[in-house]
Amino acid sequence: MPVFSDDGSSSCVSPSRPSSRSSKNMDWKVRGDRSRPLPIICFFLGAALTAAFVFLAATMDVNWRLSEMAVWGNGAREEAKPFAELAELLKNASMEDKTVIVTSINQAYAAPGSLLGLFLESFRAGEGTARLLNHLLIVAVDPGAFQTCRSVHRHCYLLRPDHAAADLGAEKFFMTPDYLDMMWARNKFQQTILELGFNFLFTDIDILWFRDPMRHIAITSDIAIASDYFNGFPDSMHNLPNGGFLYVRSKARTVEFYRRWRASRSRFPAGTNEQHILARTQARLSRELGVRMQFLDTANCGGFCQLSGDLRRVSTMHANCCTGLANKVHDLRSVLRDWRNYTAAPMEARRRGDFRWTKPGRCIREHRSSCSDDRVLRL
Repeated sequence: MPVFSDDGSSSCVSPSRPSSRSSKNMDWKVRGDRSRPLPIICFFLGAALTAAFVFLAATMDVNWRLSEMAVWGNGAREEAKPFAELAELLKNASMEDKTVIVTSINQAYAAPGSLLGLFLESFRAGEGTARLLNHLLIVAVDPGAFQTCRSVHRHCYLLRPDHAAADLGAEKFFMTPDYLDMMWARNKFQQTILELGFNFLFTDIDILWFRDPMRHIAITSDIAIASDYFNGFPDSMHNLPNGGFLYVRSKARTVEFYRRWRASRSRFPAGTNEQHILARTQARLSRELGVRMQFLDTANCGGFCQLSGDLRRVSTMHANCCTGLANKVHDLRSVLRDWRNYTAAPMEARRRGDFRWTKPGRCIREHRSSCSDDRVLRL
């Protein structure tokens, strides 16, 4: 019978007993064949060890942050427990890059027919925004709002006030002491999220989402923030910031930015809100810490202060330059109705850009009646 050589050729000679040299070659081949699975086994073993190491490192990272982070109040160790719960919620809600969308509510904002319902409805009516609800953490500042949140959304967190007597459930009017306390508590909570190692995109509850705004945030930005009146230059420190829409990456320098921002409060008169202090300190802090700030174009992330005229570009709409819960609800309903009319129109009409927002009548009247108070512009 033909015998095939190693190179695939054949000969018509009869097989003979292999020589000692050929026996060694065969022995090498057999041992080589047996060793072929070893690279595959090593690959899977290495992959398993890598996965175990990553999981262990992530767990150690969270535990380290919980033990080392600055705890609110008197810094007592037992107060770290709520942050373990928060860290778990953030992990469950976060995107692959550890970014979480965060908003806050109280009982007045969560009531039926109030802002929470409009806010969630906008995500479902928007273009590709319904999926973002999986990454939304709603922070309730009172038990009533927390119960409402649990009934309509997956990720809810009850933020307990520093002072047990504090009542954060009722409507808080702009620039009142209770309003300022709520804003600084929000600022402190945002710092905690950064200390836990998560990026956040904070959005006020009076902002409607129609498209994903994160596509407008530069990958090089440490902080991206809305501006009531955008001056056309995203890196200009002359833009007035609006902390109601704010993205921050978790880095050592952004945590320090927050610490110094909060510490600056003591150098301003009592009754100054956190937004006003940021406007006065943002240039110095960003320069000293190497933090890159980006101010978002109101054509994309707009509001009532500087109303965007092009529905083809808008991602979010903020009821800023407006005071009073009833006024906000009324005019945001008109915004949502305009959006639904736009999305229901034929594609050709949408491309022509024939659609405009209804003027926010109640908010505009309220804003004009209060225009002597410049602080209204920095809601």
